[in-house]
Amino acid sequence: MPHTDPDMRAVLYGLPPSDLAALPDGAAQVSPLIPGSARLEDVAEASLEAALLLAPPGTVERRYALALAIRTLRPGGRLVALAPKDKGGTRLAKELRGFGCAVTDEARRHHRICTATRPEAPEGIAPAVEAGAPRHIDNLALCTQPGIFSWDRLDPGSALLLRHLPPLAGRGADFGCGLGILARAVLKSEKVAALALIDIDRRAIEMARRNVGDPRATAHWADLRGAEPALSGLDFVVSNPPFHDGGAEDQALGQTFIARAAAVLRPGGTLHLVANAHLPYEAPLRAAFRSVTPTVTEGGYKVFEARK
Repeated sequence: MPHTDPDMRAVLYGLPPSDLAALPDGAAQVSPLIPGSARLEDVAEASLEAALLLAPPGTVERRYALALAIRTLRPGGRLVALAPKDKGGTRLAKELRGFGCAVTDEARRHHRICTATRPEAPEGIAPAVEAGAPRHIDNLALCTQPGIFSWDRLDPGSALLLRHLPPLAGRGADFGCGLGILARAVLKSEKVAALALIDIDRRAIEMARRNVGDPRATAHWADLRGAEPALSGLDFVVSNPPFHDGGAEDQALGQTFIARAAAVLRPGGTLHLVANAHLPYEAPLRAAFRSVTPTVTEGGYKVFEARK
């Protein structure tokens, strides 16, 4: 049942540029992409004074977050939502007016910044929340939610890795586990003793817990660029690492995954990694591992097996 911390007066979704929007007093972070954040879904209706959102780029995900934020506000409460113009910003004002809000709109630094007031009776909140909520979809036969990476289809990189993944054994981890598709394949081997599923997206972790019903699996909402979770002496790591951060290509993400895998594996342990073929991961792989074998190149992706 939705509830609100009595000390919570406002919510913050994401990390909007501080020079574009002022942080409301007493704001609690609610982004699913910042580990440790509160769940916006759990904040009670009409309980807050203000909300500040760096709106997500995906239409369904963005409308879901906007609807949830409006729902949390008291009538007359203030919502500031902003986004880059090419990542949903130009649609924000229209979407907020569609919820019945009075809106002012301004453009600054390639962003659109909308300030809205929550009406006494917002319109269309329930359909927007329903459209962005978790659901089971038949083509994956998995629980999923809009906003998660490859939420409604099997990513071709993961599909390639699945076709070339050998039977694994011992203790391992799935870095960037998503919905748990790789984890389910790994756990088909009875020789796997334990598998840590790690993702920066809370929604992915919640869905992976539903999709991977195996007592050998543990799910961790964590940013692999940090120290958590504490892992060591693993026999294997599987990964389809992200290479975008906030919509921009960031090759450092994959390089971080490679370095973290090397750090947590035992001597002789293996990393099974798939990546877009254009990404220059060979050098960091060879710097971190004793041997690196390109397994296959197909459809714009490469699979590597790296041994520590």
